[in-house]
Amino acid sequence: MTLHRFHADTRAISASARWPVLGLAALAVLVTIGVAVHAADVPLIPREVIFGNPERVGPQLSPDGKLMAYVAPEGGVLNVWVRTVGKEDDRAITHDRGRGIMGYFWAPNGQQILYVQDKDGDENWRVFAVPAAGGEAIDLTPLSGVQAQIVAVELSHPDEILVSLNDRDPRWHDVYRVDLRNGQRTLEVRNDISAAGWLADHDLRIRLARVPRPDGGFTLKERVGSEWKVLLEWGSDDALTTGPVEFSKDGKTLYLISSVGANAAQLRAMDLAAGSEIVLASDPAYDVSGATVHPTTYEIQAVSFTKDRTEWKVLDPSLQPDIDALGKLNPGDFYIVDRDRADRTWLIAYTQDRGPVVYYSYDRASRKGTFLFSARPALEKCILAEMKPVTFKARDGLTIHGLLTLPVGIQPKNLPVVLNVHGGPWARDTWGYDPEAQWLANRGYACLQVNFRGSTGYGKEFINAGDREWGGKMQDDLSDGVHWLIAQGTADPKRVAIYGGSYGGYATLVGMTMTPELYACGISMVGPSNLVSFINTIPPYWESMKSVFDKRLGNPEKDAEFLKSRSPLFYIDQVRAPLFIAQGANDPRVNREESIQIRDALQKAGKAVEYLEFDNEGHGFARPENRLKFYAQSEAFLAKHLGGRAEL
Repeated sequence: MTLHRFHADTRAISASARWPVLGLAALAVLVTIGVAVHAADVPLIPREVIFGNPERVGPQLSPDGKLMAYVAPEGGVLNVWVRTVGKEDDRAITHDRGRGIMGYFWAPNGQQILYVQDKDGDENWRVFAVPAAGGEAIDLTPLSGVQAQIVAVELSHPDEILVSLNDRDPRWHDVYRVDLRNGQRTLEVRNDISAAGWLADHDLRIRLARVPRPDGGFTLKERVGSEWKVLLEWGSDDALTTGPVEFSKDGKTLYLISSVGANAAQLRAMDLAAGSEIVLASDPAYDVSGATVHPTTYEIQAVSFTKDRTEWKVLDPSLQPDIDALGKLNPGDFYIVDRDRADRTWLIAYTQDRGPVVYYSYDRASRKGTFLFSARPALEKCILAEMKPVTFKARDGLTIHGLLTLPVGIQPKNLPVVLNVHGGPWARDTWGYDPEAQWLANRGYACLQVNFRGSTGYGKEFINAGDREWGGKMQDDLSDGVHWLIAQGTADPKRVAIYGGSYGGYATLVGMTMTPELYACGISMVGPSNLVSFINTIPPYWESMKSVFDKRLGNPEKDAEFLKSRSPLFYIDQVRAPLFIAQGANDPRVNREESIQIRDALQKAGKAVEYLEFDNEGHGFARPENRLKFYAQSEAFLAKHLGGRAEL
């Protein structure tokens, strides 16, 4: 889960680009006339092409639209680059030589780039400001062992931002006003109310605080002078599908996503004086998943719903011709990633299943798009696999959605399968370019991705159906997905692997210990093995999430035996097949001991286990050399136990 307002677009960084028009046309001809592509015709895609650094990702415009920044390698490490719009004067303005720069944005003054960086994955983020023209970066939060979170950035205050820091108490973040020119910090709000998050208005004033309740719900408090008064409250059933989004320009209206009184989360507008709400956008089955906001009026003009594919609902009729034009520009699903202050130029990202993410510049006056760049041009020459949305019934009758990617040129019968489990668990897999799905399909495996109960996007009832079901019904959904694929004749029941990171790593360990008959092998990356020790070692700044964990996992004191019954560490004797475990030594979310203790227990029991740890990584592997090593070892492991292809 992400508590930051600004964060890295990790999918874009690990993914990206498109088939050229000729490639799409050629592919269409193959399908139309029935020419088969055989497995022997599908070259092995080098791991470097899939998992190495992208060529360019994440473009953003300066407020005046005259400059464009993006992330690209410099010296083999991802850094921020800047170019003048309409010219080819690209230059790197950061020179990181560590894990690379993932998250950045333009300062409201248009003269600086702000970015966040931690040390070897410890998530003690610092905020840096570097001149867009080049020069030395200023560390705006030079505090050791302290985590910075960006709270608010406003055009009305070009040389200031609001940042929260847990320097006073590691559990709670106070809000500071930070001068972008010299780094001077002034305390704005002391967190004496145990707030989990903040929302500022467009005059850069903290107006709202989201405060956890003991039952796992939240209270939204409004700042009135030096006091806080209750504005809204919602219970635990709505905790993951409700929250504030944005103020109107005059500060009199609050836009919020809410499932209170509904199943699927809606976009609503609340009149703060009257306390009344109106629904602006909704769907009976799917949550609002995204929005596009006008850069200066702050009106929400359109929202998206993530179904099998992304669908847009336009709220401002003046935007309809633009949305229509963008839908015709590229066959992929599109996202408006940036707009200049004058709202003349937009930057658009398109994702497709059979091509990398590509970026366009879109001119509103002419309603024409100009191709900017592909994140991974080398992929455009590769034969990639189709990702198909699928559904099946769980054993209790619940409809489960997922995605299936099959290898190209192979009859989809009796295939080796990798069940690829997403993390979160309050997240979901979506259609588009997925590097792991393409990697697995290219190696000859069917890749099944299941949005098990507890996944987001399908309404609160579906999320809440996962409460206290880690290792229970959430795992049953994964098992039922495998059984469904076997019943279809697609999967060879003797050649199924389970793989995932974070929650997906936990699910892998559960699968290997509690349903060992299903899996020929498993790969767990940064996965908890003991839910009691996992909860007891979460970072102190997750204090505000404890009531949510109590509700949705269990309390480690009151429910210790229950949590142990759902912990793979205590079922080592049931393991039948080999395990590969990978870990970042500095992971603050899943302590390395979670991987160490199950590795040691497996070794003591004489079970087959491989272990890989990186001393300069955290919750995931950011350095390309580490990422490539992990996937190389994973690929060899799968080839050994499932019989797929491998790059030597």
